Amino acid sequence: MPDARPAADALSAAAAVSAVPVGEQPDAAGAEEAPAAPPRAPLRLSRRGFAVLGLLLAAVLGTVCWLVWFSSVLDVRTVKVSGNRVLTTDQVLAAASVPLGGPLERLDTGAVRARVLKALPRAADAQVGTSLPHTVQIRITERQAIAAIRGSDGVYTQVDAAGVRFATGRQAPNGVPVVELSLSAAGRGALAVFPEQALVAAAVDVAKALPVGVSKQTRSVVVHSYDDLELQLADGSKVLWGSSEQDQRKAVVLTALLRQKGTSYDVSAPDEPAVRH
Repeated sequence: MPDARPAADALSAAAAVSAVPVGEQPDAAGAEEAPAAPPRAPLRLSRRGFAVLGLLLAAVLGTVCWLVWFSSVLDVRTVKVSGNRVLTTDQVLAAASVPLGGPLERLDTGAVRARVLKALPRAADAQVGTSLPHTVQIRITERQAIAAIRGSDGVYTQVDAAGVRFATGRQAPNGVPVVELSLSAAGRGALAVFPEQALVAAAVDVAKALPVGVSKQTRSVVVHSYDDLELQLADGSKVLWGSSEQDQRKAVVLTALLRQKGTSYDVSAPDEPAVRH
């Protein structure tokens, strides 16, 4: 009969191994785990470190402020003008009077703009800016004439869409109607109610209402009285406009009428226009 002791010993060893908890079983290689490294303490500045850092920042900021606002490193050396067509660059520079040599960022751009607009009536607007390291930029927007008022002395005064009179000359500008007073007896008799200034303003309103194409064909806007304005066209025909009321409506009707060839166009009553051949 075979000896049963070896089998019993094997079962006892297996039972001993299974009795050991899983988490406590020894490493197969027999090596022990390395201890975890302790966490690093955060870097902290001392009071003295904060003071030194503050002094450094203050020094940098002070240097930058001095360079920009007080030194000659970023000073005004060049003034550039753009946008001007009739006005010359020399006229704009003279009106602007930009002081050279001072710090660029301390330039009063608002004062420069005000000087330009005050000295140059033709300038509708002026945009003034700076560009590092040494440049001042002035961009001009010029007024555009919509009519020229002929005075009794033969001088023509240009007026824009806002009613601003901005230039005079012995010759009328090309491509805009000339406003002329040729008062009738009724117009002269009503001057107390409709003075010349009001009559001229009414004619300018008519010129402003004309589309560009019609305006270029219009040689003059003649004022006979407040309710009797007349357009004289470049081809010799005329337009009976009436008063300056319903200007926009009359301008639209006239544009349509001009597609027909005629010697006289009547838009004084825009709902009942007429063309005479």
